[in-house]
Order: sequence, then structure tokens, then C-alpha cells
Amino acid sequence: MAINIFRIAALVALAGAAACGSSSEKSPWGALGGASGQGGTYGFDGGPLGLGGFTGMGGQTGIDGSTWTPAATCVERASALVEALTPAQRYGQMTTVDSYGLTVSEATSALLGSVFSGGSSDPAGGNTIADWTSLVSSYLDVAKGFAPHVGLLYGHDAVHGSNNVQDAVIFPHAIGIGASFDPALAEEVGRITALEMLGAGINWAFAPTVAAARDERWGRTYESFGEIPEVAGQMGAAMVRGLQNGRLGNGQSVLACAKHYAGDGATDGGKNAGDVTSLDEAAFRQVAIEPYRPAIEAGVGSIMVSYSSYQGTKMTAAKYWLTDVLKGELGFAGFLVSDWDALSQLPGAWPEQVETAINAGLDMVMLSHTWNAHSAADFASTLGALVDAGEVPVERVQDAVRRILTIKCEMGLLDGDTLIDPALTAAIGSAEHRAVARAAVRRSLVLLKNDGMLPLPKSLSRIHVTGSGADSLAKQCGGWTLGWQGLGTAGPATATTRGTTVLAAVGNALAATGTAVTTSGDGSGAAGADYAIVVVGEPPYAEGQGDSAQPTLSSTDVAAIAKVRSANVPFVVVLFSGRPLLLTDKYGVSVLDVANAFVAAWLPGTEGDGIADVLFGDYKPTGRLGFSWPATAEQIPINDGDGQIPLFPVGFGLTYP
Repeated sequence: MAINIFRIAALVALAGAAACGSSSEKSPWGALGGASGQGGTYGFDGGPLGLGGFTGMGGQTGIDGSTWTPAATCVERASALVEALTPAQRYGQMTTVDSYGLTVSEATSALLGSVFSGGSSDPAGGNTIADWTSLVSSYLDVAKGFAPHVGLLYGHDAVHGSNNVQDAVIFPHAIGIGASFDPALAEEVGRITALEMLGAGINWAFAPTVAAARDERWGRTYESFGEIPEVAGQMGAAMVRGLQNGRLGNGQSVLACAKHYAGDGATDGGKNAGDVTSLDEAAFRQVAIEPYRPAIEAGVGSIMVSYSSYQGTKMTAAKYWLTDVLKGELGFAGFLVSDWDALSQLPGAWPEQVETAINAGLDMVMLSHTWNAHSAADFASTLGALVDAGEVPVERVQDAVRRILTIKCEMGLLDGDTLIDPALTAAIGSAEHRAVARAAVRRSLVLLKNDGMLPLPKSLSRIHVTGSGADSLAKQCGGWTLGWQGLGTAGPATATTRGTTVLAAVGNALAATGTAVTTSGDGSGAAGADYAIVVVGEPPYAEGQGDSAQPTLSSTDVAAIAKVRSANVPFVVVLFSGRPLLLTDKYGVSVLDVANAFVAAWLPGTEGDGIADVLFGDYKPTGRLGFSWPATAEQIPINDGDGQIPLFPVGFGLTYP
């Protein structure tokens, strides 16, 4: 299959709004006053996308094409350590366990080389910064007692900031960063994320997602930088450079983990952890393998293996793709870690699952501790028995441990005890960091429609801010925010974090003008206002819980937009979503058609002031779509170059005069 990133598909107006048929339901829109379809073709203000630094996007040129290799001294040091370790110590290095329910005693007895906190694995006392530093320190103290000294990796899913930690800055999800087409921005976001992680003692980011999302139905679309593999790969490489501060061990860096290798975003029907059967090997390599090459060349130290399958074989079991292709052809010199309890998805009993995965090339096993029946001790004893029986070659174990220790050496973890820098702790959520996130929000917004209403004036009598997302940090941040499924899904139901909603941001922007700011959650109350801002969008979700056969606006959001329209007030729709949504309701009316302006804000995170910056003209919109926007459900999946005409093509984005 060919992907032509230089082709910007022609835009066409949709046919007139479909009739309501024989339904007795009354449309909430009333008379449309002759409006039809999209109301005309929208112009594209820029040129074609270029990969040489994303021409015209203000980005950097990216990688030089050379493959990163670890320092020879670290390889030698790791090799010597492998020989010095007992079998039990080796197996401990090959294991990472979720902190939820894990005790310090268990970590000590299992000789763990790594601990991680899953999406909702908060410290027992809460998820404040102090709670996190206390939790991580307890496991760092365990590692201090191991001889020889082997350091400790502590990981979490830092997919848009250090997002498990309360009051850390939450950046736009990757779908928004990708809309900037600016690798320099992605790198800076990664750099600040690393600093905030280190402030809590966390040194391993399960990020970035370099997979190209090729199906809007996939619940993890927002974790992808875009549908074009080359763009996803280069933006991912930039994030790697930011997290690892250019190179591991280069001061204030964390270990990046490109994910999920391979097949994510291209599964049949967009199913999370599904199977890829529609692509032959050549196409699979182009779509699913090539995005990892820039990250490898940028020096990514770890890669997480996907739950997904290719042609019926789980990637965790695929020696060809893990060893022959990734470690062989692509020259990946870091280590491979499984996804959460991924071994349990393989055929056979536990010993067969362990044998298959390790022989396939997996270097580290990720265990949930509580939810899976198999513990770190089970893994160690099972792997030991397989090695003793000759089912897993001892050389395979040595290679795995050598890879892990080499990366730890590169990080400086073998040089002495790891201490948490109090200055970095104090800087978590700082004004300086939030300023970077605010700039990222501005750069991520894509203006899809503007009849001249935007930018909004600041000298007004009254502006009305309404909709389900107007005052909702949960919708604004999306999944992987404190809780796995988003704010309020872990710990107390009231758990939240510091941030500025759109309502608060509008108030900030107009504070000195005397303009009255009114609000409602359902679209009511707009009558008599000069303008209205309607903020709508998807509720937070993560992974398979976000899979949707028909991603569209909820009826509640459509009703809110209809109420504002009936008030005869000019209004802009701000859409929070983890993917392009279908914008036509069951009556055939496009919410894009009835709004005066429309902004795709994706999942921008905590800094809502960046949205107000664009709405009021303090920053001209520069974002462009990293995804083709489907016009109808029948078009899904839709991708650039597949012969379909989208509602908006990849690269589309308006700006102000």
C-alpha cells in the first residue's frame, strides 16, 4: 500500500441535510434557514506536508539517520555484572511488578530490578507529590541493599506529563502535540515531563506511543501523533529525545519506552489488543514497524511489546518480529518489556507462556501482582526450571539481563544510590512548566471553521460559556490522568488536580475588561449574550474502554449546541475528543454547519488558558490535522491516500488573517 503524505485531498461540500424520514421525533434544530451540508468548501492555508523537518511547520530536522548504540564501557560493565549475578538475581532483573499491593518485603525477596505504578496504582495514602516520593523512595531503599549494586527502574505511563501525580502539569495528549507538526515542541514537552517525573523519583516513562493510529474506532487514537507512519515516528523520536534529554545519562533524563510494538492502531476494526490480518508483510512493515526506526536511531532505551497480534500470532510470542526484525534488522540495542500481564494472553499453561515469550526475545516481564495469579516468585521459579531443563537457553537470559543492565549503566543507575532532588520535587507543577503546557495547547488547536466570528473581541457586554466540557477538567484532560480512565476514577471520587478549565480561562482573559461571563452546563442561558462558547466532547476513557464502533458526539452535547443556536447568538464550538468524531446527528444535521466557528481542541490537559489565547486572538491558530476527518460512518477507517474524500484532510487547519 502507498501512503502519499504530499497529497492533500480535495475538500467538498456535503449534500444538504438529510430528511428525518418517517420518524415522529422532532429535530432539536428547528428550521435551518436554508443551511445545508458544510456551507461551502473550506480553504487550506498551508502547503503540503514535508518530512524534512516538517517543512513550513517550524520544526527541527530531526535525526541524522545513524543508529544509536550504547557505550562500549557500559556493555562491558553490564556483561561483567551478568556473570557476577546469581540466577535469582538475573530473574529479578527481568521482572517489573505493579506497586499496587506490592510490599517492600516482597520486592526485596524477589530481588526486583524494577517496579512500576499502573494507571490507577496510587500510593496507599493518596496521590499527592509527597505520597509519590514516599512510595518511590521505599523501593529505592530496597535496591540499595542489593549486592552487587544494580539500581532500580521505577516506571509509569507518563503519556501526557507525569500524569499519575496530583498537581503535576498535564500536557495535551499526543494527538494534540501531533497537530503542531513541530518536533521541537514534542521534545520540549518530553523534557518537562522528565523533570516532573524525576521530582517524584520516577525514572522510566512508558511513552511515547509511536504507533500510527489508522482507525478512528480505536480507543487509544489520542495516544498517537497521527495516522501517517513517518510523522508518528519522527514526532515520537522527538519525544524520546526530550524524555532522555538528548541521551540517557545526560543529566535530568528518564528512560523512554516506545510503544506498542507492533500493530497497534492498525488492528481489524480498530479493536484494542486485536489482530492485524488485512495487511501483507510489506504493508505491515510500512505502517507498523517503520515508526520505530526513528526512535531507535534517537537512542530509545526500551520498547514495550504490544498486546496485538499479526496474522493470528500474539506479538509477545513473535520471535521473527521481536528478535529477527527489531533487534536484528533495526539494530535495537535496548531491552523489550511486555505489557501488563501480557504473558497470560499466550496459549498454554504458565510454563509454556514464559518459555514462548522469553525465547521470542522478551527481556523483561511486566506483572500486575494482584490481578494475575502469577507473582514475581512464580516467574523466577518457572524461568529457572526452564533454564535448568534446557527449554530456555541460559544465553537468552544472559542477553536479556545484559541489555537491561546496559541501559541502567547508560542512565547512571549503576554508579551509586539514586536520590530524589528536592529542587525538582519543588518544581512539579511550576509556573514555568505550565507555561510550556499552555504554549503546547495553543499549538495543538485546529481551527476547522470560521465565518469571521473569531477571534472574539474582549470588550463585550456578556459572553456565555456552556456545554458539558466548559468547566470539566476530566473531559479536558481525558484518560491516563491520575486514574487510568481519567480524573475521578482512582481514589476518592472527588480526586482532581490543579488546572484551568475553559470557563476559568475565559474569566482570566476578560478579568480586566468588565465583560460579564455567564455559564451553564446544558446550553441554556445564552439568549442575550454577545457570543457563546460551547464546549463539548467525549468523556474520559483509556485503552479498550474507548473502542467505539461509531465515534460521535453524544445526544446531550448535540442538544446543548441546538439550544445555543435557538438562542440566536453567534457561537463557537470547542470540541474535546481523542479522535475525529462524526459531526452529523441522527437528523442529518452537521453541528459544524450550524456553528459560526469550530475548534478541534483534542484533549488539551490542565492549561485551558491556551484555549482562551486562541479564541481571543492572542495567538493565531497554527494547528493542522494529523488525521483524516471522516464525513460519514461508512468512511471509517479513513486515511490519506486510500481514495476516500474526507470531511477534512490530513494537514488541514485555518488561521486568522
